[in-house]
Amino acid sequence: MSDVQPTFSVVAPVYNEEQLIAEFCRRVIAVLEPLGEPFELVLVNDGCRDRSPEIMRELHERDPRIKVINFSRNFGHQIAITAGTDYATGKAVIVIDSDLQDPPEVIPALIARWREGYQVVYGVREEREGETWFKKTTASIFYRLIVRITNVNIPVDTGDFRLMDRKVVDALKRMREHHRFMRGLSAWVGFRQTGVPYRRHARAAGTTKYPLRKMLRFALDGITSFSYLPLQLATYLGFVVAAISMIFLLVVFVMRLANPAAAEPAFYGQASTLASVLFLGAVQLISLGIIGEYVGRIYDEVKGRPLYIVAETLGIAEPDATSAAMVRTSSTEHEVTTSSG
Repeated sequence: MSDVQPTFSVVAPVYNEEQLIAEFCRRVIAVLEPLGEPFELVLVNDGCRDRSPEIMRELHERDPRIKVINFSRNFGHQIAITAGTDYATGKAVIVIDSDLQDPPEVIPALIARWREGYQVVYGVREEREGETWFKKTTASIFYRLIVRITNVNIPVDTGDFRLMDRKVVDALKRMREHHRFMRGLSAWVGFRQTGVPYRRHARAAGTTKYPLRKMLRFALDGITSFSYLPLQLATYLGFVVAAISMIFLLVVFVMRLANPAAAEPAFYGQASTLASVLFLGAVQLISLGIIGEYVGRIYDEVKGRPLYIVAETLGIAEPDATSAAMVRTSSTEHEVTTSSG
């Protein structure tokens, strides 16, 4: 294992990509070797159930620049990115998915903008090949919605494909929240940022790792991580229901005064009473559900569990003392606060 610090670290989460992982590594190396600077390719095995771990081990044995982090189980895509950036040692860290939808050939363009002084360079998807109209439309709506409801300038039409300077990576290491939205966190830290347009390719093999259920959960994590709007909507909804109820009572009162005989059949039936009760019950349950989502996230944070557990590493050392201190910052501060109180 070389003691020379790599200039570039490429971090790639891997989950059941046995058909693509070797080709992915070949293309990344083919892009980085002509640059003439040291680099490493950090593959994060996110609990793969196919032959991906064996293939990654073989790739590492053939080329020590390919390094592997094996999780003890599946922890999720965003956590895998976090682990990769925790262990990466390069001056610039490039995050890219291993499914080849984000072409490695765009990496030199990201590096060129980094050399110009930008500290976060993200890929902007001008085209999305092989994706359904539904997925494109919902993704477009989500990105524009989250920009409107948060005070963080999260670029639209972007994914996790980006280059981050070492200063940015060190700042991200201090953020240990469990429900992670990495593209939002990398925007939150600030620094000089810019985008590079590219065409996202269709998946060459295998199946998507983000079905509708995971997409909805991912969107919810992004919204609740950076916005209080859902909680505020519950409050607004309560005021609206209260206003409608007051108006309804005034209408009933006026109609009874004007014509008691005509008003009685319309407003004293069981159907109207049942509808009102069901409506108010639905509003209350929705509000409790929104509050529950935020309370659940608080519960996950206060338990203090690690974000991930590494079963094995190949060709890669544990994070250095400085990085390890950053990783433990949140729990250490909590202990100091508790003891001093």
